[in-house]
Amino acid sequence: MKIVELLRTKRPVVSFEFFPPRNDEGSKNLVEVLGALKDLSPSFVSMTYGAGGSTRQKTIALVSDIKHKIGLETMAHLTCVGHSLIELHVILKELYSAGIENVLALRGDPPRGESRFVPAPDGFRYAADLVAFIKAHFSFCIGVAGYPEKHPEAPSLEEDMAHLKGKVGKGGEFVITQLFFDNRDYFHFVRRLQEQGVSVPVIPGIMPITDVEQIKRFTTVCGAKIPPSLLKKLEKVQTNKDAVVQEGIAYAVDQCRELLKKGAPGIHFYTLNKSKSTKEIFLRLKKERLVK
Repeated sequence: MKIVELLRTKRPVVSFEFFPPRNDEGSKNLVEVLGALKDLSPSFVSMTYGAGGSTRQKTIALVSDIKHKIGLETMAHLTCVGHSLIELHVILKELYSAGIENVLALRGDPPRGESRFVPAPDGFRYAADLVAFIKAHFSFCIGVAGYPEKHPEAPSLEEDMAHLKGKVGKGGEFVITQLFFDNRDYFHFVRRLQEQGVSVPVIPGIMPITDVEQIKRFTTVCGAKIPPSLLKKLEKVQTNKDAVVQEGIAYAVDQCRELLKKGAPGIHFYTLNKSKSTKEIFLRLKKERLVK
């Protein structure tokens, strides 16, 4: 089913994001995580993407298996990194042939060791171009990324939002946000988009905190901030892994509760291929009847 159809039901969608494992042990762990989360009946599952080689094939194989063998709706991520138009068309055709209906169209990050994005020969520089390409050649439901606190490469929030408006204008049907920890940033972001005529659903992206140093690295890379009050709580218990996990769960539950009560169309969980925190958060929200 296309994600936009799920969003039209007006019931909150809940989705889990995973990344392709690098080895057999990671694959085994992912199968266990998916098994632990399947019983929650998420609205859909998404799989991230790395350009080229085995990672590309793993993404295609995994989204196909998740949909057809495990029985969960899926969304495949696709980036412009390292791909010509012909290569992108081949990948999209493979996804389409595998019965995948949903694609998250992304520019992608520069390869490791490079400070700026350089498009491949005969490739795309911007995600908006990829969105237009997909729209012109296939019937996928297309999602795009949004940054409530601004993309780290954007000169200003206004310019970043203009880019997002362009992605929606060329065929993006819903937005999934980068992780954030201050809900005011999300609501301000949505309001500003609406003022500019962008009315597609904006699904907030939530990352349960499980490691203090790890979340510091993530937020530095993606341009998000950790509220001082939250950081203070985390640093007090950072040597106690279980305590950090519980603080992360409690904060995420409060964050999701407010988002859903104030009209967010759902929650997209960045799971980091782990199930414990995501499952606990989901069950608490379900107990409060905020999700089904």
